[in-house]
This record gives sequence, structure tokens and C-alpha cells, in this order.
Amino acid sequence: MNESSIKKHFLVRYTLLMIFAGWIVGLGIQTFIPEHYFVWYPFVPLFFYVFGWFYIYMFDACITHAPRKIQLVYLGMKCIKLLFTLLLLLFYIVKVNVHKVDFAITLFGFYLLSLTFESMFFYRYEKQKKERELIKE
Repeated sequence: MNESSIKKHFLVRYTLLMIFAGWIVGLGIQTFIPEHYFVWYPFVPLFFYVFGWFYIYMFDACITHAPRKIQLVYLGMKCIKLLFTLLLLLFYIVKVNVHKVDFAITLFGFYLLSLTFESMFFYRYEKQKKERELIKE
């Protein structure tokens, strides 16, 4: 699997995941617990979707320019994602101050969903890479 197919594979699956999860969770909240729906809800999946694009482009650049540092980039991206998620939560609590608990639960639910997806993707990538190296030897 070359770099562009890895990136394309990730982006297609991540796009489908965020659209599906965004609609399902949003409809679930509006249908079953409408008093907990907040106006900023669509921003939550969008935030993680945009960060997913940033993640895969950084991953792709690392594969191209510094393949031996891929684990470091992976961990760095996880730290950056956590930092930006916490900053977004802090901004929401300070500036918007409406449905704070609902926003925090939704935000960290999507955080865990995207973290799980990216971790599984990275694990599969590394596993396939090691298998290809073993075949070459």
C-alpha cells in the first residue's frame, strides 16, 4: 500500500465514520433527550473531522520525509489532539456556558471514537508494514 492509497483509505473511512456518528448521535439526542441537545453540536464532529484530515496529512508527510519517526509523530498528534480538545472544552465552558455537561460528554465521546479509529488504523498500518518487510527478507 503506497502513501496516497493509505491517505485515501483513511480519509474515506474517517469521513464515513464522522458523518454516520454525527447523524446517529445528533438524531439520538434530538429524538430521545431533546433537552440535552445544544446548538453547537454539529461543531463537535466537524472539529474531529478537520483534525482527522490534519492527522493523516501529518502522518503522510512523516511517511514520506521521516519514516523512522512515525511513532513519535503518532504520539505527538495524540497529545496535540488532547490539548486542542481540552482548549475547545475550556473555551465552550467560559464563553458559551450553556449545556456544559452535555457538551463535555459529547466532546469526549467523539474524542474516544476518533482516538479508537486512528489507533486501529495506525496499528493495522504498522502490522502490514512489518509483514511486507518480512516478505522482502
